[in-house]
Amino acid sequence: MAEQPENIVLALLRELRADIAKNAERMATKDDIARLDQKVDILRADVASGLAEIEKRLGDRIGHLQRAVMEYHSSAIGHGVLMSEFEERLRRVERRLDIAP
Repeated sequence: MAEQPENIVLALLRELRADIAKNAERMATKDDIARLDQKVDILRADVASGLAEIEKRLGDRIGHLQRAVMEYHSSAIGHGVLMSEFEERLRRVERRLDIAP
């Protein structure tokens, strides 16, 4: 007796079942996704904390720089020497000594 040819629909269903089984092994579970969400939340908190620390340190340094500039300007004005006056005097001295830059 000759074997009957396999039903094409049955063969396709078996092939589909095998493909689904292969893909199921690679798919993430709800637990995998929950763990990934937790890691992302932890990373987000770490980044936010790091940025806040950087912003604080940068703000402190800018504050120090502003104070130093104010002190410098106060000192220069307090001594009666404005930079524009100093530069003009320097140009006159250079012209008089004939040593133009």
